[in-house]
Amino acid sequence: MINIALLGYGTVGSGVVEVLETNRESINKKAGEELNLKYVLDLRDFPGDPIQEKIVHDYEVIANDPEIQIVIEVMGGVEPAYTFVKRALESGKSVCTSNKELVAKHGAELLQIAREKNINFLFEASVGGGIPIIRPLNSSLTADEIDVITGILNGTTNYILSKMSDEGLDFDSVLKDAQDKGYAERNPEADVEGYDACRKIAILSSLAFGNQVDYEDIYTEGITKITAEDIKYAKAMGRSIKLLASSKKIDDSFYAMVAPCMVAPAHPLFSVNNVFNAIFAHGNVLGDVMFYGSGAGKLPTASAVVADVVDAAKHLQSNMMTFWSSKKLELADIKNASRRFFVRVEGDSTKVAEIENTFGKVELVDAGIAGEIGFVTGVMTEADFAAKAEKTTGIINRIRLED
Repeated sequence: MINIALLGYGTVGSGVVEVLETNRESINKKAGEELNLKYVLDLRDFPGDPIQEKIVHDYEVIANDPEIQIVIEVMGGVEPAYTFVKRALESGKSVCTSNKELVAKHGAELLQIAREKNINFLFEASVGGGIPIIRPLNSSLTADEIDVITGILNGTTNYILSKMSDEGLDFDSVLKDAQDKGYAERNPEADVEGYDACRKIAILSSLAFGNQVDYEDIYTEGITKITAEDIKYAKAMGRSIKLLASSKKIDDSFYAMVAPCMVAPAHPLFSVNNVFNAIFAHGNVLGDVMFYGSGAGKLPTASAVVADVVDAAKHLQSNMMTFWSSKKLELADIKNASRRFFVRVEGDSTKVAEIENTFGKVELVDAGIAGEIGFVTGVMTEADFAAKAEKTTGIINRIRLED
């Protein structure tokens, strides 16, 4: 029997218990031993819930129990999760977590402790919910040098942009709908400002490139400035607007960014809609590969957590090496990255000459919106675009293009 402790009995924590109960027989068979949930740590009590008999309010009960071999952390946030997880690892207990903030901030350090103790720190559920991506990066794709990872990593923002596109609604109306349906938090800042996707692409980039990518270094832009008019222009161009989190190796430089992009129909992420997530990667040997599925939610996330628990149970005294050095990867200045831009400017056809005098030859886009001009620039650096935009009056919005 392998004894387990669960830290946190919220949405994901209750999902973990449900998955362990629902698929108990097959999970135990795959683990090779019976998995026994001995403790559940939470500040609250749950009268009437069968879990109550396992509830403890003091982490010391878990920390000081030598029978606990695996700890599941689904509390969220950096503290006290970091303190609890670090102590568990240092005492020889493997840890499985869904906590993207913890992994993005301290992943390299916690992996190193696990290696030294010959145990495991596993975090499949920290990116993409139920989509398997951490394990493939750590094992299946190790023969490749990954040079591009681009993903739709946040179901809330993808739902909002999809509904805006399908129904022609404005951002605020769709956000309220998403909150009413439980897709968005009452305070949606982490999702709509891109912070959630930023932490996830930091984790994926650190794994793909082997060195620590600090999420604070990643240029991040959310979707709060996307309007119904922007959606009309995207449709006129046959494109869709997605919040993309991407990292790329170009020559010897590494770039990372989170920002809304107008995605071309040929792009593999063009048709990923609603609450679904997808992660596209390119390797120098494999070529293109994509992972698609439910990126969030109670049971998909819990399923990924329990899969890690089974892996940890099968490798109790052997470390499944994850190559992620604590050495910091210096990201190149995003100002040097090149792409095309879609721009909306106040004015009429008489302003085209002024625009082309600044931007050079542009491609005009007609979405039937009076009082403004939409156009697509040629390829230029972010810095070059910013300089030209400074010289142009009446810019309403600009969105990057992804082909």
